[in-house]
Amino acid sequence: MSGYIYFTDEQKERANSVDLVDFLQRQGEKLLPSGRDKRLARDHSITVRGNSWYDHSAQEGSYAIDLVKRLYNLSFPEAVSLLLGGEQGVEYRQHSKSSEPEQRKPFVLPPAHTDMRRVFAYLIKQRCISREVLSEFAREKLLFEDCEYHNAVFVGFDEKGIARHSHKKSTATGSSFRINVEGSHPAYSFHYISKNPHPQNLLVFEAPIDLLSYISLHPQNWKNASYVALNGVSAQPVLKQLELYPQLDHVVLCLDHDAAGIEATERIYDILTEHGQPAVGQVQSQYKDWNEDLKAKHGLTPIPAEEHPQLLLRDELCEEIGQYARELPSTDCAANVFRKKLQSCRGNPQQLMMQKPRCSRM
Repeated sequence: MSGYIYFTDEQKERANSVDLVDFLQRQGEKLLPSGRDKRLARDHSITVRGNSWYDHSAQEGSYAIDLVKRLYNLSFPEAVSLLLGGEQGVEYRQHSKSSEPEQRKPFVLPPAHTDMRRVFAYLIKQRCISREVLSEFAREKLLFEDCEYHNAVFVGFDEKGIARHSHKKSTATGSSFRINVEGSHPAYSFHYISKNPHPQNLLVFEAPIDLLSYISLHPQNWKNASYVALNGVSAQPVLKQLELYPQLDHVVLCLDHDAAGIEATERIYDILTEHGQPAVGQVQSQYKDWNEDLKAKHGLTPIPAEEHPQLLLRDELCEEIGQYARELPSTDCAANVFRKKLQSCRGNPQQLMMQKPRCSRM
């Protein structure tokens, strides 16, 4: 789009008031339920509600124009034109502030069923999670079955033992339903803190089922480590546990082995280092996530891992640079230093981003 475009204040306000759910769906974006919000499928860190959005990993948000600029790499005039319908003459639904409830609903745990038969059957038979691990989490009241729909409910408690967060996952065959209960505090998502007083690892996962799957794959001395599920890719739960428990001296990021998980790993690493956390490592699943690894171990067909396309391009560039470095004179001191750095990067692509995880304590 060339040339200067003038927009009146009324036009800019109208563009910023576009209902983002309506707009994004009509752009072909897939949105996932997340409490009162909708979560962007291609970037789980971004949620939208009405005409506002929030990036939980970057801890920033705004209104419609800024999100459209961000998602589609547009200038301000281009974003405003698109929201106003552009040349297509599309009219997007406007968000009305009067439709928003004035007070947020207080957090309340769903009523529990008298038993956990459906939850145990689903998590053991379909997800291959260890019965012993599930029993331990049930005893700690971190997991139960709701009485209305028989969902698995994963509970997060605060430092005083008060439930502040819960995440529901359907146990129905073929259902992808999952949602955080309204009023859940994101900093207190599903977690397990070891009673071991000595320094220990905090392992970080995207979802509760990934967390339970990892423990099922690595059951030996699992209680000597601590674990947290983000229910997305926000760093808030990690920062809260590090604030509350000083014995957590090393964070290991165990997010999904796909493009979104790889990007989230790098974002959370940056956030943690900015907050002064010196020891951050990474462990990747062989397949898409830890539950897929667990299912493969039990003979089921797993969903394969997905590499980040930009990292694949990086490897190609490294090879080209490496070829150039090999042609430099061996007497060149700077060239020798460069070769060593390149070799280190090729051997461990994450090495320049994060330290090697110390998982030997587990």
